[in-house]
Amino acid sequence: MKKAITHLKAADPVLARIIDAVGPYRMTYKEPDFTALVRSIVYQQLHGKAAATIYGRLEKAVARAGKLSPRAILKLEVEELRSFGLSQGKAKYVLDLAAKTASKEVDFKKLTALPDAEVIAHLTQVKGVGVWTVHMFLMFALQRPDVLPTGDLGIRSAMKRAYGLEELPKPGEMEEIARGWVPYRSVACWYLWRSLDGGAEM
Repeated sequence: MKKAITHLKAADPVLARIIDAVGPYRMTYKEPDFTALVRSIVYQQLHGKAAATIYGRLEKAVARAGKLSPRAILKLEVEELRSFGLSQGKAKYVLDLAAKTASKEVDFKKLTALPDAEVIAHLTQVKGVGVWTVHMFLMFALQRPDVLPTGDLGIRSAMKRAYGLEELPKPGEMEEIARGWVPYRSVACWYLWRSLDGGAEM
């Protein structure tokens, strides 16, 4: 990690100031499995504490040995999932993920060997799983070091503030700002999230 921090600080003085202010890098990773993607779906468009509460209810109801399984999820109806706090859409997304995982249409075991673009293509076949969700999975579960989630509001807000932009940056502008961060854009994004004092979670 020292190599990544040294590279980022040398490449971008604005980011260097953020790194110094935030302190040591402490990304928390998840196992790259079914449970991690269910968690990511639950966390979509929700504040971290609210999402954690909903996920905790789901986990308490169906997890075995700390893991959610497709088989356990498929025993539930949409209304049961909604009783934990999931929206109707997310309940359907979780069921679709469980069904596709059970049928091997989605195979988590092969993801570690795939490049980022193929992971995105493989996982976005699941209803409700878009590019942002897979970006989070790449960063927090597969531990890919060079992901720039251009659809993430937190990253856009942090860039706007740090670089004195008048508006939230669009993807092309974000790519331009982050050009010097390659191949450690995931690390840079963690620091941007932390600069907002909100952190990031999957």
